[in-house]
Amino acid sequence: MRELRPWLQLILRRRGRLVAGGALLLATLISGIALLALSGWFLTETALVGLLFAAGVQAYINLYVPGSGIRFFAVSRTVSRYLERLYNHNTVLSLLTDIRVALFNRLAQAGKRQRGDKTGAQWLSRLTADVDALDTLYLRLIAPTALAALVTLMIVGLAWLLFSGTIALILLGILATAFGLATWGLYVRTRALSGQLNERQEQLRGQVIEHLEGFAELTAAGRTGKHSGRLMRHAFALSQSQAEVDARVGWHLSVTVLLVNLSAVIALWAGFGLFQQDLVSGPVLVLLPIALLGLGEVYGMLPEAFGKFGATLAAARRLNEDVQPADEQPGFQKRPAGQGAKQSALTASDLAVGHPGQSSVITHFSVAVEPGDRLGVVGVSGSGKSSLADTFAGLIDPVAGSLESLPCTYLTQTTVVFDDTVKANLLLGNPEATDGELWHVLELVELAERFSREVAGLDTWLGNGGSRLSGGEARRLVLARVLLSKAPLVILDEPFTGVDADTRGRIAPRIDQWLDGRAVISLGHGPEALLPSGHILHLN
Repeated sequence: MRELRPWLQLILRRRGRLVAGGALLLATLISGIALLALSGWFLTETALVGLLFAAGVQAYINLYVPGSGIRFFAVSRTVSRYLERLYNHNTVLSLLTDIRVALFNRLAQAGKRQRGDKTGAQWLSRLTADVDALDTLYLRLIAPTALAALVTLMIVGLAWLLFSGTIALILLGILATAFGLATWGLYVRTRALSGQLNERQEQLRGQVIEHLEGFAELTAAGRTGKHSGRLMRHAFALSQSQAEVDARVGWHLSVTVLLVNLSAVIALWAGFGLFQQDLVSGPVLVLLPIALLGLGEVYGMLPEAFGKFGATLAAARRLNEDVQPADEQPGFQKRPAGQGAKQSALTASDLAVGHPGQSSVITHFSVAVEPGDRLGVVGVSGSGKSSLADTFAGLIDPVAGSLESLPCTYLTQTTVVFDDTVKANLLLGNPEATDGELWHVLELVELAERFSREVAGLDTWLGNGGSRLSGGEARRLVLARVLLSKAPLVILDEPFTGVDADTRGRIAPRIDQWLDGRAVISLGHGPEALLPSGHILHLN
C-alpha cells in the first residue's frame, strides 16, 4: 500500500472537505436505512391494529409521530443525497486537480532521461487514465468502506439494545464476513489480474495510437489488415480478462448480498423467539431485519471499488516510478555550485556526453565560457550538438567529467508552440513580462508587425501547435520566448531553423545586442546558422 502514500498525503490536505462529504454520505445512508426500518415498523403496527379491530378488540395507533418520521427521513434522504452528490463530486474534481498539478510539477522537475523513456502514448496514459484511476480512492473506496463499517456497528448496537448481546454477536460475525468478502477478499482475488489488465490497456491504447499515426505507411506497405487483426486479437484478450475480473466482482457481490439477507433472516428468526416470550413487540421484531436489508445498498458499493483496487495501485506505482523529481532519480547528482560556477557562466572539464546504453558521442570535452562570451558550436548531423546542448542545459547528466554552470535558458532544436495566444506562449519565458516587453521582443524577431495587423493583437490565438504560423514564424516566436528570460546563460540550438537568410541577417545583430552582457552558446550546422560568435568549436 506504500504506493498510495504520497497521493493519500495529497488528498488528506483537504481534510475539512473529506469530513463534510463523509458526513453527507453518512446522513444519506442513515436516512435510507431509517426510512426503510421505520416504514416496516409502521406497516406492521397498522396491520396489527387492523387485525385487532377486525377481531372486535379496541386498539389505537399514533399515526402522526411515525408518519412525520417517515416524511422526515424521505425528505432528508433526498436532500442529503443531492447535497452529497453535488459536494463530493466537486471534492473529487478538486482532488484530481491537486493530483494533476502535483504530477505536472514533479514531471517538470524530472530529468530528460526520466521523461524520454516513455512514448507520447504512454505519457498520455499517465496523465489521463492513471490519474483518473486515483479518483476512486476517496469517493468509491475510502468513504464507502469507512461508512459501511460504521453503519454496520450502529446496526449491531441496535440489535444489542432491541434483542440481545448473543444475537448482536452472531449478526456481527455474519456481517464482518460479508464485509471482508466485499473488500479485502475481493482485492486479493483480483489484485494481480486487475493490475495486469491496467497495464495491458495502456499497451493497447499505445498500439492503437501508433496504428493511427502510421496508418499511411501501413497502407502503403499493404499491412493495414494484418496490423488491425493483431490489434483486434489483443482487444479480445483484454476483453476476456476484463470479463474474468467482472465475474469475480459479481460472485463476491452475490455472496455479500446473500450474507446480508441471511443476517436479516436470522434476526427475524431470533426475533420470533423473543416475540413468543413477549420480550419484543411485533413492530420491533420487524424493524431490525428490515434495517439489515438496508445494508445491502451500503455493501453493494464496495465490490466494484475493490475489484479495481489492483489497477489503482498499479497506476499509483507507475506514477511514482515515472515522474520522480530529478534529485530523486537513481544515480542523479546535482551539479556543484562551486567557485567555478560563480566566476564562469559555464565550465566543463573532461566531459563525456551520451545516452544510457549507447556509446558516448562526445568525450574529453573541456570548455570555459565567461559572462558576456559568445561561443559557437558547429557540427554535422549526428555529431552530438543537441546532446551537448541538453547536457549544458542540465536536461541530461554527463556520462563522465564535471559540469558547472549558472542558471540558463534553452532554445531546443524542436519548435514547440502551444495551442494558446501569442501572449500566453511568450509569458512562458518570463511570466512577469509586461505587454511592452512582449512587443519589444517581437520587434527584435520581426513579428511585431505580423501580430499588430491582427484584431486581437497579443491575444491572437495561434491554433493547434501554432498552425496559424509558418515554420519560420513559429521558430522566431519561440526564439522571442527565450529572449524574455533573464537567465545569465543562453543556449540556442539551431536558432534560425526555417528562417530565410535575409531575415536571419537582419535579426541576428539585434538579438546579439539584446543579449549583451550574458553568455551565449549557439549551435548549428554552420557558422551562418549561429549568432555572431567570438569563438567557434567544430565537432568532428
